Amino acid sequence: MIPGYPAHREADVVLRDGSVVRIRPVRPGNEPAILALLGALESESRLNRFFSLGTDMPGEARRAVDVDYERTYALVAIAGVDRRIVAHAAYFAEPLGSAEIAWVVADDRQNNGLGTLLLAHLAEHAESLGIGPFVAYVPPENRRMIDMLRESGFPLRTSRSDGQVVLEFPTSLTAIARDRFERRELIAAAASVGTLLSPGSIAVIGASRSRGTIGGEVFHNLLATGFNGPVYPVNPAARVVQSIAAYSSIRDLPGPVDLAVIVVPAASVLDAARECAAAGVHALVVISAGFGETGPNGVRLQHELLSICRDAGIRLVGPNCMGIMNTAGAVRMNATFAPTFPPAGRVGFMSQSGALGLAIIDEVARRGIGLSSFVSVGNKADVSGNDLIQYWATDPATDVMLLYLESFGNPRKFARLSREIGRKKPILAVKSGRSVAGARATSSHTGALIAASDVTVDALFRQTGVVRTETLAELLDAAALFATQPLPAGRRVGIVTNAGGPAILCTDACDARGLEVPQFPGDLQAALRQFLPAEASVGNPVDMIASATPEQYARVITTMAASDAVDAIIAIFIPPLVTRLAEVAAAIATAARDLPRPVPLIAVLMSEDRAQAVLADARVPVYPYPEDAARALAHAAAHAEWRVRPAGTVPTFADARTPAAAAIVGSALVAGGGWLAPGDVAELLSCYGLTLAPYRIVGTPEAAGLAGEELGGEVALKAIAPGLVHKTEANAVRLGLGGRVATAAAAHDLAADVTRAGHRLEGYLVQRMIGPGVDMLVGMVHDRSFGPVVVCGAGGTAVELMNDVSVRVTPLTDLDASDMVRSLRTFPLLDGYRGRPKADVGALEDAVLRIAALVEAHPEIAELDCNPVIVLASGAVVVDARIRIEAVAPWPPMGALSS
Repeated sequence: MIPGYPAHREADVVLRDGSVVRIRPVRPGNEPAILALLGALESESRLNRFFSLGTDMPGEARRAVDVDYERTYALVAIAGVDRRIVAHAAYFAEPLGSAEIAWVVADDRQNNGLGTLLLAHLAEHAESLGIGPFVAYVPPENRRMIDMLRESGFPLRTSRSDGQVVLEFPTSLTAIARDRFERRELIAAAASVGTLLSPGSIAVIGASRSRGTIGGEVFHNLLATGFNGPVYPVNPAARVVQSIAAYSSIRDLPGPVDLAVIVVPAASVLDAARECAAAGVHALVVISAGFGETGPNGVRLQHELLSICRDAGIRLVGPNCMGIMNTAGAVRMNATFAPTFPPAGRVGFMSQSGALGLAIIDEVARRGIGLSSFVSVGNKADVSGNDLIQYWATDPATDVMLLYLESFGNPRKFARLSREIGRKKPILAVKSGRSVAGARATSSHTGALIAASDVTVDALFRQTGVVRTETLAELLDAAALFATQPLPAGRRVGIVTNAGGPAILCTDACDARGLEVPQFPGDLQAALRQFLPAEASVGNPVDMIASATPEQYARVITTMAASDAVDAIIAIFIPPLVTRLAEVAAAIATAARDLPRPVPLIAVLMSEDRAQAVLADARVPVYPYPEDAARALAHAAAHAEWRVRPAGTVPTFADARTPAAAAIVGSALVAGGGWLAPGDVAELLSCYGLTLAPYRIVGTPEAAGLAGEELGGEVALKAIAPGLVHKTEANAVRLGLGGRVATAAAAHDLAADVTRAGHRLEGYLVQRMIGPGVDMLVGMVHDRSFGPVVVCGAGGTAVELMNDVSVRVTPLTDLDASDMVRSLRTFPLLDGYRGRPKADVGALEDAVLRIAALVEAHPEIAELDCNPVIVLASGAVVVDARIRIEAVAPWPPMGALSS
């Protein structure tokens, strides 16, 4: 154990070319490896780093590991099977707080984004300790280093000193710097996944001669789909596998291998992975089961497998998965044991369940939904949904992303990615696990409200524009629409049908989903009357009656689309005796190709023979029932509205006293955490501009009387006792007290009630009464996966009974806060309901944003409950508050791969 060593700063990161390196704090034993790094530098690199070719390299190597991990701190980057140190970066803090930085990258690892990542990780650590700004001294001729710093996004201040360029910049990441680092991370992640999905060569370790086995089917599928590259069967027990010469080991292969698919028993997987690492394989798909899903021994095996891959810079899919697919003509890869290879299309699909993945591949093929690629991530030891989202964001063959999720590895990263990427390419998801069974026990009002269901997942998806569906069938229904049609410009739907019943069902379904079926204006009705029979209804829905012809279907659709009265069209057909389904389908397809403007067109063909082929060619999605079509269209309309909404901004508060807040939290942690004392609660809230109603904390009934007299007016009296969270339930509150005598008498009564309830009274909080106003709740619970989850809702003692809350995951934008408040059922009470004075909604939104900033900056706040917050005609005042402190694991360093 190295004293002070910050193990949480270790991170595996992906570079611009898709390769993986490990960045970690330097250790004393690294001196020989750093000397080797420095000794191998070319003259130019050595001169740029040390300003001289005659530098004492052994002395520099000793200084490189002489750190205390606070005032002096250094990182190394490790790569390759030989675990070679390929970079070193350090800062050396000065007495006044600034720090000089220096770093060096091996010549063969330059121009790949490694120096920028080291800079970001140094800055993160320095900022957490209050160290900054950074100062770099660079020779003028070292243009590469100067350009790298300028392109980093840090705001630079440039000067000259003794012939050197002096670059100074803060350790805190600006929005521009963070955006640029995240853009680099996206490019790197996409490159690393590209190695998996577009390999030049594949080895199947465990390829079998026997069809019907997993190893046999994976190898057969790669051959049958015509993978555009060599496929090597590896099987020490066979000379030939399915007419292809086999190899005993991956070491015996005649050429390099980009991707290895491992289909051997779990006990043999680690040895196979080690051989792949030694052979320079870039990526693994481990189909074998028997890992983290089986218990502690399996978890240990999985960690060791991941360690082997990370040490070698290998990306890993699985274990316990069904494989991967890429339908692109230049690849044609089916590295799964699925019996069906789906048609090529514009949809990328990830499944966390292998069995469901098999079923879904069959279903998308049946529906004619084309896939660009498919990944079954299994246990998600390495490659996860976040990696795939970044890949599909840059993949020109993918327009829509589908996710079947059972868990989140890094939901905060997911939120950041989906919020940005979803504005260009829609992300659709099914997240299983909606039951209350997984809810943890909490003691605050806020915790009870959040634990009631998976409202946190709903909040995450709502904030980031992810389309959440209830079922896999609904997911595929929505995917068929998103992949083929433009998003609607609004919620107005035009319906055309040859039967009244389905049109009524469709209208009801649209209304239930928030869509509108408006009465058509007179000019549109007149245009329809020109070619429809007198018996037809043209008001919307347009019921052409059973005798409707294919030509009438096409003409009604075109006429609707030419009008500005609709944003989407649903065409419903029930086959009568006189009209053939195929002819109507062809007419709808013709109309789709000739639409006068981009309008979503959906077909509902209520027949066994849905004539999907002709409509698929025209990119018209087909549904068996009107309700399915309405539901898919409602998802598209909601997503379209989210896309055009401003993104909002995460505010910063110049009056926030972050160091003072950190001191209060740190003192509480030293004392073991738990619920803060009332005085500490008030002080912590005040650090972020949140003020409690005027109060006094006293120890005796007599002192309570004096405090009540001093505060003036009516006061409230509250007990202070360990473990007392819900005061009303313990009869530990008295309201509307006036004067010294009444307050002291109430304190004597309250003491008796609290003692009878089993609590140990430690004192009293006497507080001036506030009002009149609207009682609201603002709170937070720190979720172990999602981080701070903020709640705003109707407040008071019946908050759980009302259950009128809105939930968001931090960081919160100004628009998030506005939406939270305005989405509440009780919002009219704030907005002047039935003649009441309007409350200061802006003050409530400000309180929500300040609490979000507080808990985002101090993740050790496990629960925070401000109930009530009384919203007045001008301002909002916190009346009662509780805060619980708990030690938490730090967030992973920037760009770190999940594990």
